[in-house]
Amino acid sequence: MLSINIHEAKAKLSEYLAAVEAGETVQICRRNVPVAEIVPLRQPRKEPRPVGLACDSDYEIPASFFEPLPDELLKAFNGELPDPLLDNLDAPAELQAAETRVAYKK
Repeated sequence: MLSINIHEAKAKLSEYLAAVEAGETVQICRRNVPVAEIVPLRQPRKEPRPVGLACDSDYEIPASFFEPLPDELLKAFNGELPDPLLDNLDAPAELQAAETRVAYKK
């Protein structure tokens, strides 16, 4: 990492930008106290990112994976169908109370 003062950065900016393009990090200081860093930008990928963790295996993702979901499943994900775990909340309060008072034998 290069550490330079502001005056030097102004005088030789093109040289430091060339160093940054080569992968170097340049730290700019004011009175020897760091105030900023110039770092190289990440280069975009040359090839598309692999899908999932199976990129190293010989597994092929079937074309059906990319097809739209069935309507019933979409409704369930969007909360348009009743929740099967919360269906008992619609039952009368006395029935719910009776279900919670289960006696266990010791």
